[in-house]
Amino acid sequence: MIISAAVVQKKQFFPVGRAGPALLQIARAKAVCAGCPVRVECREAARALGLDAEFGVWGGESEDERRVAVRRASRANTLPATRGETGDPPCPVAARRQRGRAA
Repeated sequence: MIISAAVVQKKQFFPVGRAGPALLQIARAKAVCAGCPVRVECREAARALGLDAEFGVWGGESEDERRVAVRRASRANTLPATRGETGDPPCPVAARRQRGRAA
């Protein structure tokens, strides 16, 4: 049986705290999210909203899980590439490293 988030009390998705009774609340909210047909869209919207969706369970992700996912995605987008997608020469940092190894 699929339970819609629309029929669950809103406060269940916004537990107070990250330990004790809040863990049970988070688990219950995630269980509702697991059967939701828009879970992925909800999770992506929360990540895109950033601080506006800082609290609560969104798309099956707790606050802590969402922070980790956003941080990980941010790091992946800011790391210098060693080669461009088109086979361009390495970035200046990688080129310096390669020259240092060849010496």
